[in-house]
Amino acid sequence: MENVMEHSWEVATISHALGLIRNRYFGGTLDVNAIVVAAMYHDCSEVITGDMPSPIKYHSAEITRAYQSIERQAEQELLSLLPEDLQGDYEAVMIEDKIPKEHRVVIKAADTISAYLKCQMEVSAGNSEFSKAAEDIKRKLEATDLPEVRYFLETFSPSYSLTLDELLKT
Repeated sequence: MENVMEHSWEVATISHALGLIRNRYFGGTLDVNAIVVAAMYHDCSEVITGDMPSPIKYHSAEITRAYQSIERQAEQELLSLLPEDLQGDYEAVMIEDKIPKEHRVVIKAADTISAYLKCQMEVSAGNSEFSKAAEDIKRKLEATDLPEVRYFLETFSPSYSLTLDELLKT
């Protein structure tokens, strides 16, 4: 079972890859380090709110808006717990509205890739409950207009299903 720390680490590493891919292959000028740090904190509100399953969180526009409001309040609550002279530094990475939109887009894409990889792992382990989610997320990723996402899926995604022996032979 994955916890928020593990998930955040995975999203940060995928965000790092996506940012580098965009900059190297698709003419981007992203601040990859800023993206990685923000990705580390992307679910920090869950310290207070807990994790809300995506099917519930996005069931309706009303539920989505309400939960986003709760998340924003939780971010502010966490920020207020920090020493005042550090709050400005953390605000730039913890408060979603303070993160540049182009960074948020990359982090969201990495979060979606992480969810897809998790579903794939569960399906490979025989847990068919994740099959529908894997298909839905794959369609969403394939429909993206972010070339770095397509590149990541084509180049790196297949290796996630390999055993260590298979990985080392490639």
